[in-house]
Amino acid sequence: MNRVWLVVLLGGILSCSSAVAQSSILYEPEVRASAKAGLEALYDLRFEEAEAHFQTITERHLDHPIGPFLEALTLWWTILLDLTDTSHDEKFYAAMGEVIARSNERLDADGNEFDAMFFKGIALGFRGRLRSNRRDWIRAAADGKRAMDYVLAVANADTTNHDFALGRGLYQYYAALIPERYPFVRPITAFLPPGDRSGGLYELERTAREGYYMQTEAMYFLAQINYLYEKDFRACVQQVSWLRNKYPRNSFFHTLEGRIYASWHQWQASDTVFTDVLERYKAQETGYTPAMAEQALYFLARSHIARGEASAALPHLLSLEALTARLDADSYFKVAGRLYQGIAYDLMGDRDRAITRYKDVLRMKRWGSSHTDARRYLANPYPATG
Repeated sequence: MNRVWLVVLLGGILSCSSAVAQSSILYEPEVRASAKAGLEALYDLRFEEAEAHFQTITERHLDHPIGPFLEALTLWWTILLDLTDTSHDEKFYAAMGEVIARSNERLDADGNEFDAMFFKGIALGFRGRLRSNRRDWIRAAADGKRAMDYVLAVANADTTNHDFALGRGLYQYYAALIPERYPFVRPITAFLPPGDRSGGLYELERTAREGYYMQTEAMYFLAQINYLYEKDFRACVQQVSWLRNKYPRNSFFHTLEGRIYASWHQWQASDTVFTDVLERYKAQETGYTPAMAEQALYFLARSHIARGEASAALPHLLSLEALTARLDADSYFKVAGRLYQGIAYDLMGDRDRAITRYKDVLRMKRWGSSHTDARRYLANPYPATG
């Protein structure tokens, strides 16, 4: 469901006015140089360096919506690196609210003001992404609709700009994919402009090849799409390798690489990645949060399970349980870790402990097939087929 918000309430897109790409701040040489340098540092998690570059822009454009937007980017990445931590949410929402407010002031004076449309659209998009991560579906969908109105208007205003193709590509791809994947939304999406999976991928690849500001975002979205939906292992590896080589300090891209290998049961490659993630976490490197360590422990355990090495998996799973004990809520890895403890005990012939773990899972929050799997293994020891 985390992608549905991109399309579910995106009505009104065809009615958006065609903005004129006036002399935007995005084309000013000094802004382009400072913003690009800041983004490169940001994606590599060199936050202080990124903020220094962004500050030079903010100081020259005190009333412009670009200021609070750039200032919030390190906050966004802080949130992204550990989505189980909600302590920064309100500050981020406030920053996006300020971007929207400054944009609205400009739109009141000129309804087609290019920068106002761009920054309002992108602020709504970021706010919607966080709300979808928090499973606040209704408000996330509303933000998604409003964001895409502006994002597509900007893309139509300057069709030669490769960065602006990103929003159009995302809409085209998900507008085609989601009615196929989630038939229950078809009555809503039937009133929206039709999607085009291949056309959307083409636009995203265009930004990934030629984009200036949005190149990395496009490469990330392509890797994610090929990982989750297109199931294109070769493309996934190429795209995540680009991200890893360009931003070797980015723990988010690091764990994505490991998940891709694990998804295709490339366990040796996955082990190499997640062992490195765990070592960097223990060394307290920037960005290697407890959430990153949770993923490493979980996938290292699954690798052992896949090879029938339950006794080797169990220490990772117990470490995962200790790490997730800091959380009040039942996160995905907290629940999945408990389920795999049951699987490990079953494989080791300790049925009583396995049953205890499966019953624990049924008392926890349901994530994906966790409850279905727990009931199956309660009825028949893993690997149950009935």
